[in-house]
Amino acid sequence: MTDVAQPSSAQDVRDWDNTFNMHPWESMGTAPADRMIAARGEGIYLIDPDGRKYIDGPGGMWNVQVGYGNAEIAQAMADQAMALPFNSPWYFASDPASQLAKKLTELTPGDLNWVFFTTGGSSAVDSALRFMQFYNNLKGRPNKKITISREKAYHGSTYLAATMSGKERDRTFMDAATELVRFLPDVSPLLRPDGMSIAEWGDEKIADLENLITDVGAENIGAFIAEPILASGGVIVPPDGYHARTLEICRANDILYISDEVVTGFGRLGHWFASEEVFDIVPDIITCAKGITSGYAPLGAMLVSDRLVDELKAEDRGDVMFSNGFTNSSHPVSCAAALKNLEIMERDGVLEHVREITPYFQERVRRLERFDVVAEARGVGLVGAIEGAVAPADASEEDRLRIDYEFGARIDKACEARGLIVRPSINMCVFSPPLVITREQVDDMFDILEAAIAEVESSLTSRDL
Repeated sequence: MTDVAQPSSAQDVRDWDNTFNMHPWESMGTAPADRMIAARGEGIYLIDPDGRKYIDGPGGMWNVQVGYGNAEIAQAMADQAMALPFNSPWYFASDPASQLAKKLTELTPGDLNWVFFTTGGSSAVDSALRFMQFYNNLKGRPNKKITISREKAYHGSTYLAATMSGKERDRTFMDAATELVRFLPDVSPLLRPDGMSIAEWGDEKIADLENLITDVGAENIGAFIAEPILASGGVIVPPDGYHARTLEICRANDILYISDEVVTGFGRLGHWFASEEVFDIVPDIITCAKGITSGYAPLGAMLVSDRLVDELKAEDRGDVMFSNGFTNSSHPVSCAAALKNLEIMERDGVLEHVREITPYFQERVRRLERFDVVAEARGVGLVGAIEGAVAPADASEEDRLRIDYEFGARIDKACEARGLIVRPSINMCVFSPPLVITREQVDDMFDILEAAIAEVESSLTSRDL
């Protein structure tokens, strides 16, 4: 039997990571990434092997709602692992999965009372798209399979979910089922022409959807999938009323509306789900993951309306099944983590805290627009982003690409040097800290971010990016 090698130093961890561990979105270049090593976490902080604390600006990629080091969630997972670490969802039910399913239906809007557990956000979106295909096949509409998505959207990394993702530069050298998707133009109000109001821009974006349905044919379109805010695409908030109007158009054309709440679900905007409470829609399907467990264990879910399920139920369909699932669907330890996470959020008033602190958080976001290198600072709830404006208007596409990436990388580096992790995305930096962040910690975070932007802006006076 071969012993498992143990690192003798932080350098061993970094060397082994550089040599053997292929990370998501890993560059195939020869230079190693040399990532910061996260040794442990505490509250809103990540801590490196030397004990230095870093504010986790991205919140573990939108999902560590109650923060790091929560002993209650850890104990709930340990207790469940001792009682029942795994059961096959094909053959058995379990207490935590059934409890969680019931709990989720109490939190969802409208009649979304069916819960299909997955392993994460990508598999939740993939399952929703497959359900749409299954639904239309059973209704005798085999051609109604195209999904409408949006530029800047991100819906996951499985083949179908990645197909629906409209972030530029993400899919270079990667295949996709392009025949199954059509993309609407970017909805960012920042792109509207001079003199156009946001309301007029919203009308134009609605016209984009109507025109696309006319061109493709409603008989060929099965679903419209949309994040309430386009999170990874740069925290893009569509114009007021956009979601309600798109839902109305989908209903009129018998197109299923899928709200991808992998980021916005479980308190990020101050509510369990943002669809109804923030954007005034009750979709046909909601996909969720991330904050459901605060990142303590992998788990996702597709939430489906009674209306859709009732349409498919019939006595002569007893042998018809939704042939989709995962070995770790309804994983009992993950479900136990989710139940304890939701209990803590309710007991400790986390959603109320988010709603209370959001105005100040967003005020600090907007202050960042005082810098010349910031084209826009935007956000909603405890999500924010800055978008850089450093590339000259007459720059070539190649130079613009280089300058945009360099800007994001330099903001990231300047923040990390000061003890803040942000998420660079081309010429943007995105942040979504744990929901338990205090007002004082909000100030710490934005004070660092302002100093980092000032440093980068100052360097531009001496040399171009």
